[in-house]
Amino acid sequence: MKYFISLLAVAAFLSLTACGGDKAPKAEAQKAQSNNPGGLTDFQMENGIGPVTEKIVLGDIDNAKVKLGEEMFKAKCAPCHKLDKRFVGPALRYVTERRTPEYILNMILNPDQMVKEHPEAKKMLAEYLSPMTNMNLTVDQAKDLLEYLRFADKEGRDKNIEADPPFRNQK
Repeated sequence: MKYFISLLAVAAFLSLTACGGDKAPKAEAQKAQSNNPGGLTDFQMENGIGPVTEKIVLGDIDNAKVKLGEEMFKAKCAPCHKLDKRFVGPALRYVTERRTPEYILNMILNPDQMVKEHPEAKKMLAEYLSPMTNMNLTVDQAKDLLEYLRFADKEGRDKNIEADPPFRNQK
């Protein structure tokens, strides 16, 4: 009987430890988070916190979206942002060289959480002393704005336009 109980205990131990096969990937993901401020994942550190949770692929600049984005920029963004100079917020020309498309979209779509939890957004808030307003845009509207910013950056490079700090290529 003792032999049977011992055998049963060993079998139970083996089955419990064998079923924990997916714990290693979770531990690695948690480890990636533990090295980042606020427990953010590596993806969130690079790409911000918000509805955009996967890398996006950008194609050629879409002129129809640029037009929509420019109109959106004038209506929603221009009261606080200029392309080439600091205003209430930072100059936005060359932002696509400083930030990933996912970060830009998450900042547009989720500015409240970004300034509370993301170290780069916190740093920008400390510098500009004014949090970005949540404009409650849709993902498509934010993508139109991104397309306009991509166009403005290309236009700036083509014309060699300088913008106020933060300067180009600072990440």
